[in-house]
Amino acid sequence: MDMRKRKAIVEAALESEYERQALGIMNTEQALELEDADGLVFSHPDKEAGVTDHFVDQDQLRRLVRRSKSPHPVLQSRGRTARSS
Repeated sequence: MDMRKRKAIVEAALESEYERQALGIMNTEQALELEDADGLVFSHPDKEAGVTDHFVDQDQLRRLVRRSKSPHPVLQSRGRTARSS
């Protein structure tokens, strides 16, 4: 799940008071590397990019990606330890 969320495909868009203008499709790593800009939003990584109306800002996206990453390194390292012993 960690790799899926980190590499999840999202739609980047500029959102104003009146409309949301699509900018492009990218993975979450690329989205988080973009400079912060007013109105820059991304489709929720659990939803289908280009189809969903559920958008989050860059800070929310960062939290979603971190949340999905945090438990996995511990689980992976335990799994490796168990296999090697």
